[in-house]
Amino acid sequence: MTRRLRLAIPNKGRLVEPTVALLRDAGLMFEAGERALVARVQNFDLDILFVRTNDVVEFVNDGVAELGVTGLDLVAESGSDVPQLRTLGYGKCRLTVAVPNDSPFRAAEDLAGLRVATSHIFLTKRFFEGRSIPVDVIPVSGAAEVAPRLGLAEAIVDLVSTGSTLVVNGLKPIEEVFASEAVLLANKTALRDRSDDIETIRTMLGATLAARDRKYLMMNAPKAKLAELEDLLPGLESPSIIPLAHEGMCAIHSVVDADQVWSLLPRLKAAGASGILILPIEKLVS
Repeated sequence: MTRRLRLAIPNKGRLVEPTVALLRDAGLMFEAGERALVARVQNFDLDILFVRTNDVVEFVNDGVAELGVTGLDLVAESGSDVPQLRTLGYGKCRLTVAVPNDSPFRAAEDLAGLRVATSHIFLTKRFFEGRSIPVDVIPVSGAAEVAPRLGLAEAIVDLVSTGSTLVVNGLKPIEEVFASEAVLLANKTALRDRSDDIETIRTMLGATLAARDRKYLMMNAPKAKLAELEDLLPGLESPSIIPLAHEGMCAIHSVVDADQVWSLLPRLKAAGASGILILPIEKLVS
């Protein structure tokens, strides 16, 4: 009997809440307590494994889990060629070279011959070697931002999202090493043997993410204004036009990018649209 599909996700850190929210928004029903190790999805043949963030890639590579969610930086740091099904649009951050505010260093080249503390050993070495800059990479397991203050290193390479941690620790960014965000991974063998199940999960998550970035617009308008309004409403393909009971009037339905809605509304009204409704989209399969 084929076992239930397994999805490994982080049990701590910045990716936990948005990952659980995405799975639930996609329609998966499960209970996840603070100390839960496994959550059984009630309406799909799937178990969710809560593991250390650094272990997700290994779990997927070894086939312990068919799918996994982790940061792109950790995939790259592992050196693994695990298949990446899609990025997920959250958990965005940058692996960044940073130095103390009062230091004279302005670029990576200024660190030649100096020490750089990081928990991302592989990516840091690849970055500096790629620029032919000789540095002494100092491995740290966490809290790299305190390394300059402790005299452990002259610079650090660490993940930065808002930059507030750097500011608090008197550091400034000087170079970007790697751009990261959450990514959905798959085991190579599972991709071949359980392709239908995996494609279902990918479609569920993709449709949920696509819907977050779109809004559904409904409006009434004179038919004489259709050409002008269609130019304003690119939609996914073209807007839907529905005749109304009143002669010369129609309803227009369209899907637009969420970040364009408020700049679009004044132009729609000026072009003759009225009774404009803005609705959320739950899922969007294109």
